[in-house]
Amino acid sequence: MPAGIIRKLTPEEEELHRKREELAAVRATLAERELELADLLAELKAFEGLYLRQVGVLYAELDEWEAKIAELEAKLNPSETATKQAHEARTRAEETREAAHGEAAKAHDFKPSPELKRLFREVAKHIHPDFAKDEADKERRTRLMAEANESYSRGDAEGLQNILGSYDSSSEAVPGEGIGAQLIRIIRQIHQARKNIAGIEVEVAALRQSETAQLKQDVETSRQNGSDTLAELAAGIRKRIAHAQNKHQGLVLGMKEHGR
Repeated sequence: MPAGIIRKLTPEEEELHRKREELAAVRATLAERELELADLLAELKAFEGLYLRQVGVLYAELDEWEAKIAELEAKLNPSETATKQAHEARTRAEETREAAHGEAAKAHDFKPSPELKRLFREVAKHIHPDFAKDEADKERRTRLMAEANESYSRGDAEGLQNILGSYDSSSEAVPGEGIGAQLIRIIRQIHQARKNIAGIEVEVAALRQSETAQLKQDVETSRQNGSDTLAELAAGIRKRIAHAQNKHQGLVLGMKEHGR
């Protein structure tokens, strides 16, 4: 072909070009939604950790005293009902203690850098399972995206970079494929990605309406107004603990008086 002459694209080639551009835009949108979800989950996890450290541990202490009270009451006034209540109180105390001192309580504030966010977007755009060319590829992408989410939550930029480098997305166009087959696959990828974008938006909306998110918002609003909701909650629970301790002490004295 003489220099300067550009071959005109066929209608099929023009459509493939348009769909590739549409797919690129959908990839970018999906990556943003995945990032939004990852950030929200990290924020709520960090707040849950703060809540457990400041308030949850006090609820665990209160439940422990209430379990001790229920057990003493069952000894002082034995009955099937009292025994059942004591058992339930002890179970609740164990569950509360486990929650207040478990892994969730160790979560701290996560402030991802712009570079970390950029890397996560790139991973989501290139490695997301929605863009797999076959089942084996989808399985590999799913595993890599799970690793990417873990790396992001840890603030591990190097891990994200390694994941991005380990997947060669240039192989997405299968050698020997005709334009028709490529169009069908890209159209399916666009459709699946849009479904996932809608699903993530629903999940994000639900998370923002969750009890944890609402409490987090209340705490942030109270701070802006010069108060501290968590400190107030903690103070209220400490009063209940003091009351429970006094009640327990009275029951212990009662048992001594009855020679038990």
